[in-house]
Amino acid sequence: MAGLLASPSLRLVGKRLLMAIPITLGVSILTFWVLNLIPGSAAQQLLGAEATPEQIRALEEEMGLNRPAYIRYLDWLGAAVRGDLGRSYVSGQPVAGQLGERLIVSAELVGLALVASLALAVPVALLAAYKPNRLFDRISMFVSVTGLSVANYVLALVLVLVFAVQFAMFPAIGYVPFAENPVENLRSMVLPAAAIAFPLFCFYTRFLRGDLVDQLQGQDYIVTAQAKGIGPWQVLLRHAFRNSSFGLITVVGLNLSTLIGSTVIVESIFAIPGLGQLMLQAINTRDVLVVQACVIVFAVVTVVANLITDLLYAVLDPRIRYGSN
Repeated sequence: MAGLLASPSLRLVGKRLLMAIPITLGVSILTFWVLNLIPGSAAQQLLGAEATPEQIRALEEEMGLNRPAYIRYLDWLGAAVRGDLGRSYVSGQPVAGQLGERLIVSAELVGLALVASLALAVPVALLAAYKPNRLFDRISMFVSVTGLSVANYVLALVLVLVFAVQFAMFPAIGYVPFAENPVENLRSMVLPAAAIAFPLFCFYTRFLRGDLVDQLQGQDYIVTAQAKGIGPWQVLLRHAFRNSSFGLITVVGLNLSTLIGSTVIVESIFAIPGLGQLMLQAINTRDVLVVQACVIVFAVVTVVANLITDLLYAVLDPRIRYGSN
């Protein structure tokens, strides 16, 4: 393992980090430009609809919003390189501190959803692929197609209606920190995590089942393993699933950025104080610095997810090397 992850993987990490710099810079420029195209400003939002143009202009000058957009961006970029993301126009609090608090909550939500979806999808896909076109396979595919047809916010509202209102099993809104009460923390995260995890479970199940069936039908190494007298479950687990896991890892890595994006709606519905809710609130109040920081975090997470995906390839298959090409 140590030899495998030595110099080739270090070169891979270096390449990905170098690629992350222009990607992150481009995302920040595009975000700043788009936000400045939106009518209104943070000063107008703070003063309200009754404010006069003179009052708005005075507050914009006090906040520095009257300067050209490119000057404000360059000032922000220079400070961000030094680790200073500025202060929120609305709350006056350091943006970095707000990100740190909210990121922990979103990371817990995304982690629970991802673990739950994979923990359910892998065994269901294996059972469905073991005997394709049988009753269990047809039921799993029906559930998968149905789940993929339902939007996250619709599923979230249904979960609240059934498990929070009808049966009162879980709270409908709110969040309890893990350090304050671990049990209540998990109870408050069950419904939002389920709203994100169920569509993922359906997608992963359908993808993995289809790939496993393709592996079992017509691949030479599967025929060879069966000819050697290896049992069907061993063929499925040791051969077909091992190869299919590469595709699953790729899909999970590519979906991670989408998964984080889905927290924006889910966190708002369940009043979860995460990064998605923070960004939505900042967009509504034209808090450009907070939105900018949230988008940068999303971009960095996407790059890191792709890097981890590539490293997992090398761990699962020692034949894979990342050289200088």
